Amino acid sequence: MANVYDKIKEKGITLPAPPPKGGVYTPVREFGTNLLYCSGCGPDLGGSTVIGKLGRDLTVEEGQKAAYNCALNLLANIEAKIGDLNKIKRFVKVLAFVNSADDFVQQPQVVNGASSLLVELFGEEIGCPARSAIGTNALPGGIACEIEVLLEVEA
Repeated sequence: MANVYDKIKEKGITLPAPPPKGGVYTPVREFGTNLLYCSGCGPDLGGSTVIGKLGRDLTVEEGQKAAYNCALNLLANIEAKIGDLNKIKRFVKVLAFVNSADDFVQQPQVVNGASSLLVELFGEEIGCPARSAIGTNALPGGIACEIEVLLEVEA
C-alpha cells in the first residue's frame, strides 16, 4: 500500500487535532490481538460542526460532509493512539448514526461521505469495511451524525 500520508497530502487534506472528549470514555481502546475500537466521533472540526436532522434541516450532501468530518476526527484519534496511520491493516466495521427526520431513509448515502474517504485514502482492501448506517431521532448537541469504527492494526 502507498503511504497514506502521501494520499492525504495529494488530496489537500489536513488531519485535525483529536477532538475533545464529550464524556467519560476512552477515544480508542485496544482489545484482542491488534484490534482497536474507536468511540463515536461527531463532525466538529475546530469549532465548526454540522447540526440538524437529515431530511428536514440538511440535504444528503450536507450529511455526507458531516460524515466525512466524522471520519477525519476518527483518523485523528487513531493516529494519536498508534502514531502512524500506515499501521492500519484494515477497517473492520463502521457503525454510523444519522440524525434523521422520521421519513428520511437515505442514511447509507449520508455515511458514504465517511466510507468514500476511507477507501480513497486506504484503498478498497483496507478502507472498505462492513458497515451499518442507522437513523436516529437525536444525537448529542444536535449533530448530524456520529460514527465509530473497529479496525485491525499491524502487530
